Amino acid sequence: MIRIGILGKIGAGKSYVAKNFGYPVFDADYEVSKIYKKDKKIYKELNRKLPKYISKFPIDKNELVGAILSNNNNLNKIINIVHQKIKKKMKLFLIKNKNKKIVILDIPLLLENKINNKKDILVFVESSKSDIEKRLKKRLNYNVKLINKFKKIQYSSIYKKRKSDFIIKNNFTKKSVKKGVNYILNKIL
Repeated sequence: MIRIGILGKIGAGKSYVAKNFGYPVFDADYEVSKIYKKDKKIYKELNRKLPKYISKFPIDKNELVGAILSNNNNLNKIINIVHQKIKKKMKLFLIKNKNKKIVILDIPLLLENKINNKKDILVFVESSKSDIEKRLKKRLNYNVKLINKFKKIQYSSIYKKRKSDFIIKNNFTKKSVKKGVNYILNKIL
């Protein structure tokens, strides 16, 4: 099985690119969202570590935002708790898809949390700063301070590009993304 890890800045279109490969995608953002809605064990752990902020189940994203913005250490506490569960869910995904030729890993902190393997093919999604900002502002939960907190814990784009096997230029047209995806698939298959 070939594992393709998708890298890029917040708002660069990583999930969109991941879906365009046409293979099973492990979408960490979606899995985290499900955890906040359904996993009482994670809620109890977050409530124990952040009782001042996390007080109701299903976990309220506004409470999480409040916790993250009020204290620099809170984001790391949340990540440490949630990413253990994400790693387990990813393992189940990989077992379920073990007979697939390719799987796509759409995990925002793939390198930072050392979730990738040395054999993974890494693809960096590159988008212009203005396109990214336009897309981010359209998001329902757009919060500049929150985005900046997440940017601080991510590796730089320069580092991620250096680590990547391929770069897809995403100008947010299906044609440009499909061209990049087809090029990669032709090279690795």
